[in-house]
Amino acid sequence: MTEKILAAIKELREKAKKRNFSQNFDLIVSLSEFDTKKPENKFTEDLILPNGRGDEARVVLFSDSVKDVGCEILTSSGIEKLAKNKRETKKLIKNTDFFLAEPKLMPLVGKTLGQFLAPRGKMPKLITGDVRTLVESYKKSVRIRVKDSPVIQCSVGNEKMEDEKIAENIEAVIKFLEGRLPKGKHNIGKILLKLTMSKPVRIEA
Repeated sequence: MTEKILAAIKELREKAKKRNFSQNFDLIVSLSEFDTKKPENKFTEDLILPNGRGDEARVVLFSDSVKDVGCEILTSSGIEKLAKNKRETKKLIKNTDFFLAEPKLMPLVGKTLGQFLAPRGKMPKLITGDVRTLVESYKKSVRIRVKDSPVIQCSVGNEKMEDEKIAENIEAVIKFLEGRLPKGKHNIGKILLKLTMSKPVRIEA
């Protein structure tokens, strides 16, 4: 499998047009024999990539008590101010990969921002343990979500990363899916890889 993944990465690099930014490598997995209408088949889970994403994920923390943990922090007053500006709220949610929150602020977040966060699968995760360590782990994570479509897409790195590092990330996602899907690898159909601005190439299983 590793050799086939590396071949796909090489093909994409060779065909890629030069861009003035570093493109992401996106993994696309089509699910087979998988009914997304069944509630038990819908899920949202976060996976730490072994080699990170290339560029760190953007993390925002809702907290009145935590400071200097390596991410943007919104206090209760900041949340209330943001909630009054629908455009800024949507912009923040679109541009943020993960939201975290201390437990006491969850009722406020739910009341003011829940209607925007929930439909996008971005409701905050509660902070536990060492917050800085938690933030750093989320910076290396991707969200794997199955809702209405039997297709999973997530970033697995960018052009600045070594091919082997990207391949390890891809294998980590596939291994996770094999353990998470009800029929394991039998639920995995086509596996595609693409750059941000490219057509996908197939990774032959």
